[in-house]
Amino acid sequence: MQVSFPQTRYQGSKLKLLNWFHPIFRKIDFDTALDAFGGTGAVSYMLKIMGKEITYNDLLTSNWYIGKALIENNSKKLDPSKIESLFHRKNGYNYRTTIQDQFKGIYYTNAEDKLLDIVVQNISYLEDQYEKSLAFFVLFQACIQKRPFNLFHRKNLYLRLNNVKRSFGNKKTWDTPFLELMLRALKEGNQAIYDNSRVNKAINFAIQDVPIPDEGYDLVYLDPPYISLKGVGVDYRDYYHFLEGICDYDKWEDLIDRDSKHKRLKLIKNDWNDPKQILKAFEESISKFQDSKLVISYRDPGIPSIEALKNILFNYKEDVSLFIKDYKYALTSKEKKVKEVLIFADNP
Repeated sequence: MQVSFPQTRYQGSKLKLLNWFHPIFRKIDFDTALDAFGGTGAVSYMLKIMGKEITYNDLLTSNWYIGKALIENNSKKLDPSKIESLFHRKNGYNYRTTIQDQFKGIYYTNAEDKLLDIVVQNISYLEDQYEKSLAFFVLFQACIQKRPFNLFHRKNLYLRLNNVKRSFGNKKTWDTPFLELMLRALKEGNQAIYDNSRVNKAINFAIQDVPIPDEGYDLVYLDPPYISLKGVGVDYRDYYHFLEGICDYDKWEDLIDRDSKHKRLKLIKNDWNDPKQILKAFEESISKFQDSKLVISYRDPGIPSIEALKNILFNYKEDVSLFIKDYKYALTSKEKKVKEVLIFADNP
C-alpha cells in the first residue's frame, strides 16, 4: 500500500525538505526519537516511515491533534459520511454561536461562520479519539486553504471577496465550500495512515515540560520558531490562533484579545519568540536532552547565529556537523537569501 504525507500550507513546514533530510537521518544510528516542535508532523512522519518509534510533541493543541491523527494513529481511518454528517445539527443539542458572534467579517463569510460553529461542536461529540483528531485535521486544512496567505494574522476577508484582478492567492480554492475541501483533505489524511508496528505517541507540552522516559530518547529533533536578524520572530500561536480557539471552543470567548482587530488570543510570553531570550531557550533545551543525539533545524542568518549555537553544543557534545542547503520559503521576499541548516551533534 502506498502512503504519503498530506500536502500542507502551514508556514515553516519541512515537508518540501524531506528528500534532503532523509539521507541525513538515515546515516544516524537511532531507534527512538522525540520531535520536540512537531508542527505539521512531516518530519515525525518521515521517521515513522523509517520504522522509528516516534514521540511527537507540540505546544499548540491544534498541532497535537494533527500528531494524534497522523503519527500516533496507526490504523484508524474516517469514513467520508462522518465528515458530511458534521454539517448537520443534531437533535437535542443546544449549539453555541461563538464564531458567528466573535468573528463576523474577519476570516469567513457569515454563512461559513454559521457552518463552522456547527462543525466544530459536532467534532467534539465524536467519541473515538482518532476519528476526532482526523476530523480536526481536515477542518484545519480547509480553514487554512480558504485564508489569504494561509494565516490568521490580520482581518483581511476583503482580499478574498473583492472583485479585482489578483496577482496572488487562489480564489477558486477560497470559494470552494468547506465540505468539499474537508473531503479532499480527508482523502489525503486517510491515505497517510500507516502502521509501522511501533507504539508512537503524540504529546502536548512546552519543551521545558516534555517528560523524558527512563530509557531516554536515542535522538531529539529540534525545529523551534525562527527569529530573523531584525529580531522579528515567528509566533505560531498568533498565526494560527483561530485553530487554537477551535480546539478550546467552550472557553474561546474568554481567551480573545479584545484590543486586536483580528480577535487573536491573548498573548503568552514565549522565550522562543524573544531575541533576548532565545539563546537561553536553546541552551536549556540542549542541556535537557544532552544524553540524546541532537538534530537542530535552523535558518541562517538568524538570531542566534550558527556559531553561537555551535558554541553551546560543544559544551555538551564532542562532534558537531552542519548540513546546509539554499532554500526559499513561500512568504519570504525575492531578495531575501536564507539557508536551511541541519546541525547534528553527538558524542563518538
